[in-house]
Formats: sequence, C-alpha cells, structure tokens
Amino acid sequence: MELKIKAVSPHIGDSIPFPFYASAGAAGMDLSACIDAPVTLEPHQIVRIPTGVAIALPSAEYVALVFARSGLGIKHGVALANGVGVIDSDYRGEIQVGLINQSDTPYTIEPGERVAQLAVMPVVQPTLVPVDTLDETERGAGGFGSTGK
Repeated sequence: MELKIKAVSPHIGDSIPFPFYASAGAAGMDLSACIDAPVTLEPHQIVRIPTGVAIALPSAEYVALVFARSGLGIKHGVALANGVGVIDSDYRGEIQVGLINQSDTPYTIEPGERVAQLAVMPVVQPTLVPVDTLDETERGAGGFGSTGK
C-alpha cells in the first residue's frame, strides 16, 4: 500500500527527516520531534511534541498507531502519555506525540530526536449483534490474573 504523507513544517526533509524505518525488519516508522529548540520534560510532566507531518490513510480499512520507543521508556522513563495513539483514517491534521516523563530526572528532547514510532495496520469494523448470552469457554469471565500471575 502507499501512504500519502505531507510535510506541515518547512523543517521536514531539511533538518528534520520524514518518518523512516530504522531497520529492514522494523514494523514501525520512527517519528521525529519537529521542534525549533530543545524541550526539557520535567519529572512527571506531560508535553505534546509535533512531528511536522500529516498522513492520509487510504480508507477506513486502515489505522495508524503511534507507539512509544522502547529505548526512551527503558533508559529514561519517557513514554506516551496515552499509551497508544490512534490516527483514524479520516484524520488529516499534524501527528503530535504526547510524552510523559515517568522518572524523577528531567529529560531533554532535541530537535529531530526520534520520539515515537508509527505503524499502519488493518482494521475490522464488525457489525454488532446484541445477544442475551455468550457462548461458554473454559476461562469464562475470569479477568485480571485469572490464568496465573
């Protein structure tokens, strides 16, 4: 599939790269911080970082998901504030990344730094069928921790 992408900042393609796959086997494209100056993320602070790009998914059969970069989370405690970002097929605005510093140490985001990753996946929009009962399974309604630790 082709993904249409638009630079919404003059820095994209110049000092800030378009999203890119960091390796041949990467599932997600790295998104970079499209900022003019470093942004210091204080402990437990949430900031919104622009990426300088907008996309056009081809149809409602696709979604783009924004995920954290594992290195930022494990090494620095910086993660997505909303867990996973959802870019719906009809959204055409700039992709922005909400980051939270979960550590007790300030972290500075540099212009062009890779701050998240974007993966495009298929979507199924099922037809809901209201019923009075659901089929039984061995697990049943067992929830959190019901299958072990």
